[in-house]
Amino acid sequence: MPDDVKEAIEKNAQGPKSAKGDIGQVEQHALKDQIEADRYLESKKAMKQGRGFRITKLVPPGGA
Repeated sequence: MPDDVKEAIEKNAQGPKSAKGDIGQVEQHALKDQIEADRYLESKKAMKQGRGFRITKLVPPGGA
């Protein structure tokens, strides 16, 4: 799926932002929004593969 998103972003970047014809008008999502969506999907994929970045506090046993 992420490859499909990257291909769609590349295709949309090469085309016009909006098009108007006899049938109607079509406008794409902004390129910035498409890039943010791709980053979001990639971050979800990374979190599924591993633990990601996690901060924990280690407390040694027996200390008072």
